[in-house]
Parts: sequence; C-alpha cells; structure tokens
Amino acid sequence: MAQKFRKVKRKVLAGPDKGKVKTYAMAKSSGIFGFEDMCKLISSRASLSSADVKSVLDSLTWGMDFALQLGLTVQLGEFGNFHLTVSSEGTEEEKDFDASKITKTRIAFYPGAMLQKTRKEVDFVPESTEESSKPEEGGNNGGDDIF
Repeated sequence: MAQKFRKVKRKVLAGPDKGKVKTYAMAKSSGIFGFEDMCKLISSRASLSSADVKSVLDSLTWGMDFALQLGLTVQLGEFGNFHLTVSSEGTEEEKDFDASKITKTRIAFYPGAMLQKTRKEVDFVPESTEESSKPEEGGNNGGDDIF
C-alpha cells in the first residue's frame, strides 16, 4: 500500500526565496484507524480479548503520564521513546529566567527501529484529481473492517 499525497502551494517565509509561492507535498490521510480498530487488530494477533488490549493500553497511558510528570524518558522498545520538551521566552540575563518563562510543553516521540524503517520505505503516490474533490471515507464509522 502506498501513502497518498497532494500538492499544496505555500508562501516561503524565510531564506533566499522568501515571498515566493512554491508547491510542496502534503500527506493525505486515507481515513482514521481508531482506538477500537487498533484493539481489534491487536487482539486478532495476540491471545488477548479486545477488552484486555483496551485495559493494557489504558494502563500504558496512565504509566506514561506518571513517568513523564517525573521528568523521565519513557522507552517502549521497538515502539519508540517519549519525553517532554519545552519552549520558553528568552532573557538577557540568566538570573532573570524562571519557570514562568516557559510558554509551551510538548510530548516528543522518537520512533523505534521498525517505525523508522516504515518511514524510510514508504511509497508515495499522488492523489488523483477526482479523489481530491470527494469527501474522505474510512474510519470507525460502522463500515467494513479492514482486517
């Protein structure tokens, strides 16, 4: 399966081409693979029920929240790593900087080896013109399962 992309025009905001309009690629979602879908897929591969998978994923979320709030990096093997990052206002003098200068907190994800491989090996195909005029399909909408 290939990842579809569409072409978008954007104004260049910095550098030697600042102000020019250029065409770029934007990944096009084929729909949504929701939480319920993921639980069913995992349970079909493992000796767990969908409810068991939901329980494990709920506990994983709770554990990650706990660890991240302690300032720890969460390492999940082949899945990847999560850690907090921050953005802040700058101060001229170090003595003038305190936690109130922190403006945003994010959770950064660094994929493990298997997901890195996917990122490197994905094939891209342009979205057809007729598809771009149709509304998106898919997702957890009571339609056919993909597995």
